[in-house]
Amino acid sequence: LIMLGRNNEDFVSVKDVPAWDFIVAFADHLKKQNSIAVPENSDLIKTGKHKELSPYHEDWFYIRAASLARKVYLRPRLGVGRLTHIYGGKQNNGYRRSHHAKVAGGNMRRALQALEAAGILMRQNDKRNKSIHNPHIASEEPKLFRRMVSPEGQRTLNEIAKGVLANLIAKR
Repeated sequence: LIMLGRNNEDFVSVKDVPAWDFIVAFADHLKKQNSIAVPENSDLIKTGKHKELSPYHEDWFYIRAASLARKVYLRPRLGVGRLTHIYGGKQNNGYRRSHHAKVAGGNMRRALQALEAAGILMRQNDKRNKSIHNPHIASEEPKLFRRMVSPEGQRTLNEIAKGVLANLIAKR
């Protein structure tokens, strides 16, 4: 679980810590900072057509947003459609065969928009993106471009990952 020879002074990224520990820590950070807006009807929203009920956990939107931030950190430039497929699950069709079902795209879109408003994510054509070489890309419609982690967001995510690793080392 923890790599040998690791200490608190080393550079730590999101890839170095267990996924669930990071997601819980980042969801707590988002909730304490009150930086993302939770939808008003979040207690009634189903997360996908393959689910029968809405999530039981009252902080499910923060957990989903933290999970999305981690996923976009690991695989930049993911779109809503691909994320709905990744987070999907098995749909029970009664006596017929089960098939893969996507999750609701609106929930993903709202979480990504909230993370983008908080400064964690940005569009690929954002001015903060240093890897754009074509000046015409920055002037095009932002909705056409996928999201990636902003430099400030990357710094925040890595700081939280460092805190998670320090907690894991302290528990050991």
